[in-house]
Amino acid sequence: MSGDYNTHNDQQENINYTDHTVDLSKYAVFVDGVTSDPSKDYQSFVESLDDLDGQGSNIHRLLTAAVGVSAEGGEFMEIVKKMVFQGKPWSDHNRKHLVIELGDVMQACMALNITLDDVIAGNVEKLKKRYPGGEFDVYKSENRAIDDL
Repeated sequence: MSGDYNTHNDQQENINYTDHTVDLSKYAVFVDGVTSDPSKDYQSFVESLDDLDGQGSNIHRLLTAAVGVSAEGGEFMEIVKKMVFQGKPWSDHNRKHLVIELGDVMQACMALNITLDDVIAGNVEKLKKRYPGGEFDVYKSENRAIDDL
């Protein structure tokens, strides 16, 4: 659907976008109740980091990598989005840009002290387990086993 909110609203007079009211104070109480202490309390956050670091997680690198993977994944998707929906061409320049964005994912491998071969081997095992016949199956894709990561 294209056009702005008002254009759409004028075309769909039977739809009322403003009739649903949310009590934000009740929602805030709900969200607070379902949010972990390290997510809302600085001291708990620091204690969680210390605990994970004590377990050998290399948490400072792992956290940096997780933030980076998320950010770079968005940048990667932005390039693909522009090619698919906005006419950005497939070119050597755009391919190199995609490769550069994927390169940042390697920080996660470094944080976990693993190689790209380890990542690929793990992915192959996961997919073999999910699709034992070696072929994609919509049902198995949507209805995963409990131990399917």
